[in-house]
Amino acid sequence: MGNGRLDAGEQQVWRAFLQTNAWIYDELEHDLRERSDLSLIEYGILVHLSEAPYMRMRMRHLADSVIVSKSRLSHQVARLERDGYVYREHCDDDRRGYWAVLTEPGLMALARAAPAHADRVRDLLFDRLTPEQVTQLRGILHALGGDEVSSSG
Repeated sequence: MGNGRLDAGEQQVWRAFLQTNAWIYDELEHDLRERSDLSLIEYGILVHLSEAPYMRMRMRHLADSVIVSKSRLSHQVARLERDGYVYREHCDDDRRGYWAVLTEPGLMALARAAPAHADRVRDLLFDRLTPEQVTQLRGILHALGGDEVSSSG
């Protein structure tokens, strides 16, 4: 399977992947901060909470969902809590655990930010690809372990 090195073509693909990922992330981060004062991670937190049953998630599950460390998540949730978008409550079944709960103002902030964010995602990614390339990308991401990617959607 490998010799501990990437050949020139693999190295080129890897670097292009990293560069493209960083570029899209930076563009989305900048756009969200300008339009909504939310970071991309904070936006992701609000999205995951809005999709969760009762608009609440265990902090450790939320950290896995938004792919950040627990300490980074705690910092981001504290900021969202200060802004009134989220609150934390103790888990009854785990004295050390907390729920993050989306508030009505948090849901409204998400609703205000979502349309422009979706437009920007479309502009940066989907409008640059053909439908066949989107299908290929879906397959590639699924092969790489993208849990949220399925062949149906």
